[in-house]
Amino acid sequence: MSSTDTRLRTLLAPVEADLEVVQAELGEMLRGSEPALREMLAHLTRFQGKRLRAGLVLLCGRASGNESAELPQVAAIVEAIHLATLVHDDVLDGADVRRRVASVNRRWDNQSAVLLGDLLYARAFDRSTRLRSRLASQVLSEATQTICRGEIVQAASRYDFEMEPSRYEAIAGAKTAALYGAACDLGARYPDEGRGPGELLSGFGWRMGLAFQIVDDVLDVIGDAEVVGKSVGNDVEDGKVTLPVLHVYAHAEPAIREAIRDAYTAPRWSGERAARLRQACDLGPGVEHALERARTLVEEARERLVTLPETAARYTLEQLGDYVLERKW
Repeated sequence: MSSTDTRLRTLLAPVEADLEVVQAELGEMLRGSEPALREMLAHLTRFQGKRLRAGLVLLCGRASGNESAELPQVAAIVEAIHLATLVHDDVLDGADVRRRVASVNRRWDNQSAVLLGDLLYARAFDRSTRLRSRLASQVLSEATQTICRGEIVQAASRYDFEMEPSRYEAIAGAKTAALYGAACDLGARYPDEGRGPGELLSGFGWRMGLAFQIVDDVLDVIGDAEVVGKSVGNDVEDGKVTLPVLHVYAHAEPAIREAIRDAYTAPRWSGERAARLRQACDLGPGVEHALERARTLVEEARERLVTLPETAARYTLEQLGDYVLERKW
């Protein structure tokens, strides 16, 4: 276990008891009666890692004084939706590895993976309808729609080397930050439909989620698959031009720009496009620019916590930003 993993476990320790309830709830959602389904769902249990989004639900609840007994159930639903997005993402990216084990699409096939992801979404929303408030269903339905729109827009924006950074952030935010924002929002105000501190913490979650995605995009172009624990280089293979590459391309000479485009599009580089990209240009300035933007987002997120009472939960939320910036997987 890496030092950043240990740090996260330490940060989530104040809500460890509730996370055990989350794990039990999630285990119920990952049960299957048919042997084939049971095997696939059992495989999914090996994907469970950070529990960061569930932790955000619980920590935001404590930081805002929300004592709803159903927050662990809400957190489990958020985690199930996140797990569904991972299964679908691996299909979209053609990824072979997730959390150091074979992805569902690799172990079985794309058709099975898509259907399994759909099943997880269905089970998550089925659970949400059993809660005493409709708020979780409403907020998570909106977040899921945002995630899907983000993926569709990203697919339509492949090979856009002159994309504005604001458009990149809108896409990345929709794909990843939407669920972070929803987790924090629900932690703060479930089951009450009034806004309260939910809007403040939703903004906190959005910025943390966007920073998380930017770091993820950096790891995809320069990370080591053995360290990251999942397939890397998928963005380049799939024509997704992310923030570090956009920055380098915007400041490159014409010859370097051509080499970057060649790394993304030339048939001869298929299967090794990320390596070719690293040869074609110096990604260092782009990586530093992207990480600086992630640091700015984390600071902006922390600023949204200053009006909350000075509690252990608020302190943990503040410290989670360092984990997001320092993580290697």
